[in-house]
Formats: sequence, C-alpha cells, structure tokens
Amino acid sequence: MADIILDATSGVHRPRNVDWKRAAGLLYGDWGTSKAYVIGLAFVAAGFSSLPIILAVCVLTGLVGINYAVICAYFPEGGGVYSAARSQGRLLAVVGALLLIADLTVTAALSGWSGLTYVISGAEDISWLKFLKDNIGFTTIGVLLCLGFTNWFGPKHSGSLAVVLAIPTVIVVVALIAISAPHLTTHFLEPRHESLRALWVQFVGVILALSGVEAIANLTGVIKLDPGSTHEKPSVARESAKAIAPVAIEVVFGTALLGWAMLSLPAVMEKTLGLNTKSEIAAVLLKRREDMLRFIGEQFGTASFGLWFGQAFGWVVGIVFLLLLLSAANTAIVAMVGLLYMIARDGEMPPQFKRLNRHGVPLYPLIIAVGLPVIVLLTATSFEALAGLYAIGVVGAITVNLGSCASNRAIGFTWYDRVLFGVTFTILFFVELTLARTKPDALFFVVCVLGIGLALRAWTQQRSGLTTLTVTRQVAAMVSPDLVATMQPRLAEGQKIMVAARGINPVLSFALDEAQLRKATLCVLYVKEIAVYYAGGPTTPGRARWQDDPEANAVMSLMLKLGTERDICVQPIYAVSEDAALTIIDLSATLGVDFLMIGASQRNTLAKLLGGSVVTSVAQQLPDSIQLVIFG
Repeated sequence: MADIILDATSGVHRPRNVDWKRAAGLLYGDWGTSKAYVIGLAFVAAGFSSLPIILAVCVLTGLVGINYAVICAYFPEGGGVYSAARSQGRLLAVVGALLLIADLTVTAALSGWSGLTYVISGAEDISWLKFLKDNIGFTTIGVLLCLGFTNWFGPKHSGSLAVVLAIPTVIVVVALIAISAPHLTTHFLEPRHESLRALWVQFVGVILALSGVEAIANLTGVIKLDPGSTHEKPSVARESAKAIAPVAIEVVFGTALLGWAMLSLPAVMEKTLGLNTKSEIAAVLLKRREDMLRFIGEQFGTASFGLWFGQAFGWVVGIVFLLLLLSAANTAIVAMVGLLYMIARDGEMPPQFKRLNRHGVPLYPLIIAVGLPVIVLLTATSFEALAGLYAIGVVGAITVNLGSCASNRAIGFTWYDRVLFGVTFTILFFVELTLARTKPDALFFVVCVLGIGLALRAWTQQRSGLTTLTVTRQVAAMVSPDLVATMQPRLAEGQKIMVAARGINPVLSFALDEAQLRKATLCVLYVKEIAVYYAGGPTTPGRARWQDDPEANAVMSLMLKLGTERDICVQPIYAVSEDAALTIIDLSATLGVDFLMIGASQRNTLAKLLGGSVVTSVAQQLPDSIQLVIFG
C-alpha cells in the first residue's frame, strides 16, 4: 500500500497565522534594537560632526526597507537570502546563508553584550554590578548559555517576548524624543573634520541598522494572506508592507532624532553634571557610548524634572532595552538553528545537522548557534571590536539577496523594481568592499565562516555521492518531484480512524481493535516534531520518508504487519512539522477521519511548560465533526 507523503504538493499547507501586527513586532524586536548602539558608535567615529553620518545611515536603512517590501510582495513563501539566491544557483544560496549565519552570530553576541551594558552602566557603585561590568564578556557568555539551555526544550513562541516588548520600547523611544525635544539645538554641531574618503569609511563603520531586515522576508511564508488571495495563488504584499512601514519609519526617524538629541546633550550637562567644556562632555559621552539611550534619558530627565526622575527614567530605559536586546539575542540563536537545519535538509550540510533531540530541536545546529557567539565573545577585546565584525555579514547577505533579485528573469519584477534593486545593490557592494578593506578582523571572521561552511558542504556532497548534471528542460520536467507526487494513489472512501503515534504504546493496540471491529481504514500518523523558528526557504528537494526515520520505521512496520495479519487496511502517514498539534488537526480534517485517537502526553512538567501539551492543543481546536479518543 502506498504511503501518504506530506510535501508542497500534498494539499496540506503550512498555517499562516501571523498577522501584520505580530510580524511587525517580530521585525521590530531585531531591527528596532539597532538604535541602542548605532548612535553611540557614530559618536565614537566622528564626535560632534556625526549627525550627517547618522542621517546617511537612516536614509540607507529606509532604502533597504523599501527593497524588502518589494521582495516580500514577490516571495510569498519566504524571500530571505537563501530562497531568493537559490533560483540563481545552489552555491550562491549557501554563500548567502553563511553570510547570514555570520551576521546572526555577531547579533547574538552584540545584543547580549549591549543589553547587559544598558542595565549595568551608571550603576557601578553597586559592587556586584561593577563585577559584572568588569567581566562583561564572560557575563554575556553566561547569558547566551542560559538562552541555549532554554532553547533545548524548543519553546513554541521564541519570538513572543520581542512582540510583547515592542510596544513598551516604542513608548520609551517616544518618551525619550519628547523629553529631549525642548533641548534640541544645532549649536553644538560641528562640520566634518575629515576628507570625503574618511567620511565614507566612518559611515561604513556604523552601518549596523540593517540587521534584522531579513527577518520579515523569512516570515512571509507564515504571514496571513492578503484579502482575495488563496493558498494556490498566495499574496502577502499588503500585509508585509503594513508590517514593514511602521517599523521602518520608527527606526529611521527615531534613530535620526535620538542622534540629534545625543549631540544636544551639552545644552543640559552643565546643569546636570557641572560640565561646561566640550572636551569634558565628549569624554563622558565616550564613556557612556554603549548605553547612550539610557544616558540621554538620565540627562534630559534630570534637566526637566529633577535628579530623582532622571535616575528612575534611566532605569526604565535600561531595563526595557535589556529585555529587548536579550530577546534579539535569543531570536538570532533560534533563527540560526532554523537556517542550519533548513540547509541540512536541502543536502547542503552534513546529515548530522538534522538530528533532533527528544524535544524536536536540531541538536548540532543548537550547539553551533550558541558556540559561535561564545567563540566571538572570547576573542573580542571591546565593544567596538565586536561591533566591527557586525556589518560585513548582514551587508553581504542583503547584497546577495538584492543582486539575485535584480538578475532573476523568472520572476515578474518590473523594470523600476530592478532599477531599485540595482542601485541599492551597487551601494551595498561598495560598502562590503570597504568593510573588507578597512576591517581586517571582520574579513578574517567572515572568511572563516565561509571557508568552514563551504568545506562542510563539499564534504557532505562527497559523502552523499551527489553529481551535478546538465540536462534539457524537458528531461528536468520528467523527473520533477511535482510530477511524481501527482501519481500518488488516493485513499479509499469509507469510515476512517486516525491514530497519532509517538512510539509503540497501548493506543496502537486499541486503534487496531477498533478498526477491526468497525472494518475501518486505520491511518497511522507519525509526526516528527521539530522546534525550528525559520519560516522562509524553498521546499526541500525529495520527500520525507518514514523508512528513513528509525522510530517511525519501527512503528509503521509493526502496524503494517499486524494489519496484514488481522485483515485491517493500514495507511501509514508521515509528516515533519514544527507544530505537531496543528499538523494532526489539519490532517484529520483533510483526510475526513471519523475518529482521532491519541495517547496522553508523557512530557515532563518543564517540557509542558515550555512546549505545551499536544493533547490539550488538539482537544481545544479539533472540529466537532471528528470524535476524539484520548487513551491512557
């Protein structure tokens, strides 16, 4: 009897349950954090002449946001660099993915470092906080290890904290702008002191506000469809634009205004700190460069309402950005796990990367996602050194994405879309070249990531015996997985019982007895649950097979044998999903079963707390037309 294989052609679609507000929250949780350190680094680069640099970064950020709004409109199943570049070549897609891994690595490390700094700086009079400040690198490593331990259990909603914190963060940013607005002045701005060439290098050195924009492209596969579109002809152009627009506006204008507020601080620092010379003020600003937004809140709050308000407001800013930045670090770890798992499923990385722990989390990708930021933190000597590694990865990934889209003739981009991609690609290409020329540590870092990643890919292909052949389009169409999938036989009509198996347990025996008594078809469903938060990417070539999964093979082989002995029609169904409960519900409704049997969850208390109970989720959402039997 033929098996049911769940792939892109099976008619079972990935749920689109992310509306534009949640997508905007997830995007802001990564993209919106950039202002926390961009402003301070701009002052380090150019002092009181840094406003043009900050404005230029804001303009480039807005331009990239417009590009990705267009990309999301044309890639409703995921428009990240890996899926966009794959149409131009598998090697280019892997290079883009590795550049994104380099970016996510530094994102996790820098976000953790910056978040801790926001709550520690300015409070060094507390002895244990001073100790953490003096050992900030090891403190950040400890926090990342804790995040890795949490992700071991595969929490279902890893991005939820970013969504929850988006609103209070926006409120804090608006409050910062409002409290500094009466003091904004151009009196302390200085003209550029360097040549245009040096100004370009300074500009390139603080381009950190682009990280996170890839997040929205990878979310298009789960964003709710636009009104009037269908799963067969999906469109998320309107929903994705609604998510990108408010975040881009807040990032662009918020960064610009807060940068201006930073350069207006001398207007109040004589009153708050008794400083009246620019050199003294510059020294203090350089000291607080890592938590500049908190310092802005403290100084303008003190000048407006008194010392007590300034100190309290500073703590509010510090705590909010601590939580948001730690959430960004966690999101980077989870995204890296998903990306590594996805390219391993595509045969581009060793098959060991597909190995899951008992909570459905890819084991080796999780170790790598935590280990790489730890290695970076062990080698980084300062915040500036860590920030210097940042841009080369994300700028490279975005450049590959835009270049692939500009040259892609298979997708119906308009001529002005291609012009937009081409102009932005050209700017970012020269930014990437400048980064490689002026930041040798960043170049060494990204070359190491590319070298190790491509070496693993070559080893994987050699071990799997893959060979690249050039064939005509007619021959390629004959061996298309889509064509083979259309020839899968359909299930016979009649009463159906589905049993969801998590292993060989008594519920299987009970299901066999019921199927024999009712002369029903018994659908044995095995869901291989994966805890991967990475929505984008192309469909995995080939099909998932229960014969290749040892646990599923044991269950299916036994049930087929017992079914043959007892004259029961047993239909194996195998699925790979990040949400077992939703997959069980979708398949029950799609196949039109009359009874769904499921064993009681055997998860421990901590796993239930983090991942939830499959039985509870199924019971709450299963259609009334299907009778649920919970056994055990």
